[in-house]
Amino acid sequence: MQLAPHPSSSDFPGSYWKWQGQSIYYVRAGSKHPQRPPLLLVHGFGASTDHWRKNIAQLQEDFEVWAIDLLGFGRSAKPNLSYSGNLWRDQLAAFIDEVIGQPAVLAGNSLGGYACLCLASQCPDAAMGLILLNSAGPFSDTSSVAQPNLLQKLIRSVFLHPWASYLLFQYIRRPSNIRKTLKKVYLDQTAVTDRLVQEIYLPSCDRGAVDVFASVFKTPQGEKVDVLLQQLTHPLLLLWGEADPWMNAQQRGAKFRQYYPSLTEYYLKAGHCPHDEIPEEVNRLIQSWVLETVIR
Repeated sequence: MQLAPHPSSSDFPGSYWKWQGQSIYYVRAGSKHPQRPPLLLVHGFGASTDHWRKNIAQLQEDFEVWAIDLLGFGRSAKPNLSYSGNLWRDQLAAFIDEVIGQPAVLAGNSLGGYACLCLASQCPDAAMGLILLNSAGPFSDTSSVAQPNLLQKLIRSVFLHPWASYLLFQYIRRPSNIRKTLKKVYLDQTAVTDRLVQEIYLPSCDRGAVDVFASVFKTPQGEKVDVLLQQLTHPLLLLWGEADPWMNAQQRGAKFRQYYPSLTEYYLKAGHCPHDEIPEEVNRLIQSWVLETVIR
């Protein structure tokens, strides 16, 4: 085990695992259950295992719970690589095989949701079920969002210049700006605490963090969500924070249903990160769905 590169505010002790020569941070809580699958929680862009602490605390009573920092985020290494859904899919698949040791129910928020979808669809033996919370990822039909695509192209062209991405990163990672962003995407403003801001700020101070930031925006989009859904064979639960300003939850939910009609979904009074904003409700829905749908 290695020491964390920055102070830990986690309520649960973590460990390090070596993958492709890089240190990957993870947390394990709860006990293994012979009749219940383990849960693997995967954070979104800029977050870490810390973002799941409210969920781990409760879910560990019924499940063996794992949470992991994706390569490039949290306390995990931040090498200068091309970051993509495929990279994180492979990381998660290896983690399940080498560390957890059995298929898991995957739960991912935002970018982490897309990584979990890639894994469950393309490496089905690693998963038993899939829970997506305001999941990111592109659909093939982008005609209705042509303007954002143009903006994305402009951003990517800017990020081709290292000085531009560096300056933007330095601005975005200021604690005051992290707080402003969180208050935009959280419906309950009281959930935006000093601790939450610090948990997002500290990893941005690590060497290599700026390169990860630039790479995520410069890397070409991965496999489309509709293609992945057509490959998926596992039970799927969607939890939507319907006040998310970054995505139209109702519209996006309809597209998921179009390609995977057998899913279960709930629309919740929360923003982009419902698991952190209303953890008791999210934990209850996860617990009941896993017990009633995945292991019935």
